[in-house]
Amino acid sequence: MTESADRARARQLREQIADHNYRYYVLDDPRVPDAEYDRLLRELEALESRCPELISPDSPTQRVGAVPAAEFAEVRHATPMLSLANAFDESEVLDFDRRVRTRLGVETVAYACETKLDGLAISLRYEAGLLVRAATRGDGVRGEDVTLNVRTIRAVPLSLMGSAPPRIVEVRGEVFMPRAGFERLNAAQRRRGEREFANPRNAAAGSLRQLDPKITAARPLTLYLYELGFCEGTALPDSHLERLDLLADWGFPVSPERAAASGVEACLEYFHAIAARRVSLAYDIDGVVYKVDSIAARESLGAVARAPRWAVAHKFPAEEELSRVLGIDVQVGRTGALTPVARLEPVRVGGVTVTNATLHNQDEIERKDVRVGDTVVVRRAGDVIPEVVRVLVERRPPAAPPFRMPNRCPVCGAAVSRAEGESVARCEAGLSCPAQRRQAIAHFASRAAMDIEGLGGKRVAQLIDAGLISNVADLYTLEAAPLAALDGMGERSAGKLVAAIERSRDTSLARLLYALGIREVGVATATALAAHFGSFEALRNADQAALEQVPDVGPIVARHIRAFFADPGNGAVIDSLLDRLKLPATPTVVESRQALAGRSFVLTGTLTGMSRDEARIRLTALGARLSGSVSKRTDYVVVGERPGSKREKALALGIELLDEARFVALIEAAEAQ
Repeated sequence: MTESADRARARQLREQIADHNYRYYVLDDPRVPDAEYDRLLRELEALESRCPELISPDSPTQRVGAVPAAEFAEVRHATPMLSLANAFDESEVLDFDRRVRTRLGVETVAYACETKLDGLAISLRYEAGLLVRAATRGDGVRGEDVTLNVRTIRAVPLSLMGSAPPRIVEVRGEVFMPRAGFERLNAAQRRRGEREFANPRNAAAGSLRQLDPKITAARPLTLYLYELGFCEGTALPDSHLERLDLLADWGFPVSPERAAASGVEACLEYFHAIAARRVSLAYDIDGVVYKVDSIAARESLGAVARAPRWAVAHKFPAEEELSRVLGIDVQVGRTGALTPVARLEPVRVGGVTVTNATLHNQDEIERKDVRVGDTVVVRRAGDVIPEVVRVLVERRPPAAPPFRMPNRCPVCGAAVSRAEGESVARCEAGLSCPAQRRQAIAHFASRAAMDIEGLGGKRVAQLIDAGLISNVADLYTLEAAPLAALDGMGERSAGKLVAAIERSRDTSLARLLYALGIREVGVATATALAAHFGSFEALRNADQAALEQVPDVGPIVARHIRAFFADPGNGAVIDSLLDRLKLPATPTVVESRQALAGRSFVLTGTLTGMSRDEARIRLTALGARLSGSVSKRTDYVVVGERPGSKREKALALGIELLDEARFVALIEAAEAQ
């Protein structure tokens, strides 16, 4: 691939993974199997490893997860809740063990082995022996305060056992729903005529994030602890397994399947033993976890950006079953992309009934040669949306014709085109296509965009069908009375929706640009465009060359932006929208915005006075370049609290270190020029 193609692919992968993280961790509404997510992340990791200059501070390889939801108060963890690197076969486990032994300089490592629960990570904080706070993982540094809900889980001790509990302790674990409880919950849902949950993981996540703790209390949740995160006032053993025993003494439930393993071969024996017993366990697991048992050795090993070097999750193979393709439908997305979907003969895969699988595009269908009537291998890895792995051609019915994408949109009948070099066919009708219009409005209202609470896809479709809206600008003309007359609304819901729309009028340029749904303009690109141009009109009138001056905006993205603003239909909607929004008055972009042009910055550790996003936005606005790794081309390494190995590498290379005070002074001086 060329450098520009590598950069475009890295940006596309970052935006896709960020969206999947948001749906998985915040919305509890994942859209792809874990196997597909892992593939995207591995592709991005490989690309960034090959081309370190492509690493950006907003890359999912540089962080743990996603931002907390707005409904709950924000909580900052005493120590970060890191995620785990994954191993998918024995060779990767052997590589992990080799790296650990090499760094520690030993022949054999003592490991602690545990099952990998399929639930929701949680942090519990106790002070003077009493539970004072419970928080979700969130982005690893900040989570959501779910204390009232967690207090309803009977497995969680409200006070610690023992005569001398630690003064302060934070412990980490996994909230999950046992299979028997999940079946009882779904039976009750059926009796009430309500929607059933797809699987125990989604049921647990949804139950824990209920705004009404009474609902959580009625759900059959439990938990196992797997880590002691922070402790004051008590001497702790150096062994992880001994610390788990200590947690049990304090009254916490810990996994009964934990075990010690001397060396990697013992770890693999544990994996196979658990895999053989997997179906008989009372709860779902998707693998096992190996951790270096010595805490001192862990501290020596340290962590990379998103995962500790001392632990790895050995995942079970994705579960597969056979099914038959009953038909192939074509769905139309927000940007007009046509996606073929295989309608399957219902089959149980991983405890979930699967009836459809995405086929991505025409190239994918041709590569796998999927046809109606085929018997196919369906894979599902911890999710409700499966993938077609391969076709059993020997079982194909006679004269089954190859599938061809339609040349007219299946929704509006407009022409379909496929740009040279692209794998996706698109409807050319734009927002005049009902399918694109519905999804464009839903995207506009989404949390990362205009954040209009209560305006999801189904509600948008209802408003369009009722003739109340036809584009995003129409949202700001809605009144409570006609909304209250819609099915499932009522006066209270209508009033809340109108209030949410009213709040969204006061927004930022970056949010608005992302909300407009311009192709390949994700959150990061929208932020960069807003910082560079400073005003909507300046961006709207920018030509191709001016757009390509924005960091990470190449020719393809620039053409998409120009095409969006050149469309007359889009222009009319934008004019109407701008009359109804309250964008902040922004000063004209001047040369001082480029005061740090050409300077390369790397951030490590936690900044206390500003978020990573704010630091990135302010640096980008000043023309600086951000990188995720330290090299000879790095000008400054900004060092926050608990910095990682980047600080040591910077010292070795003689690169200037900036503490937070000096960094803020540098930023403010540059902004004042």
